Amino acid sequence: MKYLAMSLFTTAVLVICAPMSSTAGEPVDFDQLRRENLDKDAVSFSQFSQDKADDGKVDFDKLRRENLDKDAVDFNQLSQAKADDGKVDFDKLRRENLDKDAVDFNQLR
Repeated sequence: MKYLAMSLFTTAVLVICAPMSSTAGEPVDFDQLRRENLDKDAVSFSQFSQDKADDGKVDFDKLRRENLDKDAVDFNQLSQAKADDGKVDFDKLRRENLDKDAVDFNQLR
């Protein structure tokens, strides 16, 4: 049983070490790998952000003109109409009060 375990352990070590020793002699060209990655269809984040900024622009002048063109309430006209409807003629009220049978305090004395 010991021999079987030792042979399996030895085989596992050889399987792991064999590929490592075969690639250890070859240097990795990181510059070439970097160029290959840059040549791929990568996302240009600066271009992407510029496109999104152009798509997301809001033309506030256009929105303001559209809102003005709508059948919006003219608050100046509305407040003037309300002021005209709600005016109180105090002179008229004073005359009406004088015409009523008011108590004459001079006569009561």
